[in-house]
Amino acid sequence: MPIIDCHVHLNKYDKIRSQVKKFRSLENRVDALLQSMNENSVDYSIVISSYMVDANRPSTSQIVDIIDKNENIRDRIGIVASFTIDNHTEEDLKQCRIWLKDGLIKGMKLYCGYEHYYPYDKKYQNVYDICMEYRVPVMIHTGDAYSSTAKLRYAHPLNIDDIAVDNPELRIVMCHLGNPWIADCQEVLYKNSNVYSDISGLVVGDFGLLSATRYVSQINDLLNYVGKPHRLLYGSDWPISNMDSYLGFVRMLELDEDSYDLMMSRNTKNIFRL
Repeated sequence: MPIIDCHVHLNKYDKIRSQVKKFRSLENRVDALLQSMNENSVDYSIVISSYMVDANRPSTSQIVDIIDKNENIRDRIGIVASFTIDNHTEEDLKQCRIWLKDGLIKGMKLYCGYEHYYPYDKKYQNVYDICMEYRVPVMIHTGDAYSSTAKLRYAHPLNIDDIAVDNPELRIVMCHLGNPWIADCQEVLYKNSNVYSDISGLVVGDFGLLSATRYVSQINDLLNYVGKPHRLLYGSDWPISNMDSYLGFVRMLELDEDSYDLMMSRNTKNIFRL
């Protein structure tokens, strides 16, 4: 069965020592992503740009340029553009509209928590309107954050309920299952048919036995509550989390064939219109 990883990055994280030399240039990072995909039989990945741009975090424009110019890469990698209130402008939003029109990006991402706004802040409505216009999803960070300056109250999964109710035509992907508030995430999924969640970023690096066992139990509880994983998406959060370990973790869930196919590819193909 095909595997689509809906949540990867091309950032260099200095806390992860193995990336210091290997991820020196953006080209190096693309090569490393493709290598990891090939080693783990991942057919397609969606790269999400960062909430900020610096030497370690390429802009959406840089990612679009490097992927769009290579047809072979374009067949393997899609792009989701980030948008923030503090670090982006109306011109950036206009550029996202152009990329969506040209099919160069597959959706948009908000980093609530990393920037200190609730997802139902009216300043985000332009993003939701554009996503509905072009029938693409908005991904929203929920749960724990890879930054000490993030404020978690803005990233609680219950905040997503307001967006789902007020924008019933909008497809929303809660990133990271709202971890550690997975029980709250499952209620938002159960209640709102326009909300999805990816399972990315539950660990840094590899799963250990204790962490894998804990998350298997929580996801099984979620599935018992929600039903089949019609709105769960596979994502790893590479390179923060390792692809091989993540796929091993998914196999521990012991999903039936149809459920596995739904989570690993069909749901993502549907929502991102791949």
